[in-house]
Amino acid sequence: MAAPATAVLLTVGNEIVSGDVENTNASWLARRLAALGVSVQLTAAVRDEIETIAAFLRAETPRADVVIVTGGLGGTPDDLTREAVAAAFDVPTEEQEPLASELRHRFAGRGLGEYAARWARLPRGAEPLANPLGGAPGFVVGNVYVLPGLPSEMEAMFDAIADRFRGAPVAAWRRRYRTTEGEIVAVLEEATVRHPDVAVGSYPHFGGGDGPTVEVVLKSRDAAALAEVRAARRRLEALAADAELRAQVPGAGFSRIATDKYFAAYLRCPRPGRA
Repeated sequence: MAAPATAVLLTVGNEIVSGDVENTNASWLARRLAALGVSVQLTAAVRDEIETIAAFLRAETPRADVVIVTGGLGGTPDDLTREAVAAAFDVPTEEQEPLASELRHRFAGRGLGEYAARWARLPRGAEPLANPLGGAPGFVVGNVYVLPGLPSEMEAMFDAIADRFRGAPVAAWRRRYRTTEGEIVAVLEEATVRHPDVAVGSYPHFGGGDGPTVEVVLKSRDAAALAEVRAARRRLEALAADAELRAQVPGAGFSRIATDKYFAAYLRCPRPGRA
């Protein structure tokens, strides 16, 4: 099976939607997936409501290669993700064996055998995913992967199946320049046209005592595009060799100054073999 190229991330939990708990799962997964070659198209958070979760999955599963859901796998009344995924695929939940027996045996000593067995009620046809650090298993149905909400358990479970997502990595290159977005916006716009296979992002920062800066981030999974980026970087740094083009930016270490023309020399480099 080919590795997925796109993903949607869904975090389930009233506490996430209300802002009582930070959505660290989505940011961790987005970074991890990018390193594996999967581009995250959308991240979202919804309440613990069966129809809300199911409606989201019905809408997004056709649009992405994989949808990863975190949260709602415990045994409390608001843990409804198993039922919601089943509703999205129009199948019932049913107790899976030998998973249910394994959970009963594992937690019987604490008097929690029947409570733990609830975790084995998965959507029909689901593939269980072992939980290396906890009790409730994750599962896979179609292109939907469901992982625990507790970050440590989620990360361990994802790492155990990470090779399923491995493809051409999305590599990133970033530099901080002493300038403003307004001064380089024309160059950024031109770069997106001249280099369509390289994602160009800019992130301003105004907190330094040495003036505003912009962090420029370039991302691509295309090997040829990355080679062009590396060549462009060398050209820019050659221009910056003159001492008058260098400055110290607080918190950024030894940085390259970017005025419009120097940044343009970086981004406007002609592509090999192209006019």
